[in-house]
Amino acid sequence: MADVEERDAARALAAQARNVAWAADGTPWQRFLRAISGGRWGRQPTGWAVIRLDAPWQDTPSSERPGWRERAANLAGDVAFAVDYTVCSTCRIGWVEWPYTMEKYQRCGLATAALEALCLEHPGLSWHTLGGHFRDSRAFWAAVGAGVPGRYQQRETCPHTPEG
Repeated sequence: MADVEERDAARALAAQARNVAWAADGTPWQRFLRAISGGRWGRQPTGWAVIRLDAPWQDTPSSERPGWRERAANLAGDVAFAVDYTVCSTCRIGWVEWPYTMEKYQRCGLATAALEALCLEHPGLSWHTLGGHFRDSRAFWAAVGAGVPGRYQQRETCPHTPEG
């Protein structure tokens, strides 16, 4: 019974994907230093504490990729879903990397809802990933990429964005 309740809670969380709490990406001065250093300044050391906000959905600086952000869903004290992303408004391109859903919450719509919310927040972008898609994830990418410009196909970052 607990599994059914957890999955129902995950589906309800997916329905809230556009209600996001945001954490700042540093001061304007910190962002400037990070930009002119190519993302090297302000790199977080390994083991850096990941920011967790008291909100179902959150958007924070990525702990893995300097200059990127992480969109995450919190459920019952767990990070039920997370994905790193970055956008380039100059080139009109967005990238997502390493979407992760806890196994017990898979196929509850969290990834789809999060990626749709990012597309709605950044209209007119073509969306991609940096890496190729593993054989067992191709169906996932085909499903979430349907109707999305770029369809989450592999593409390197542009010169305006930090490497992932």
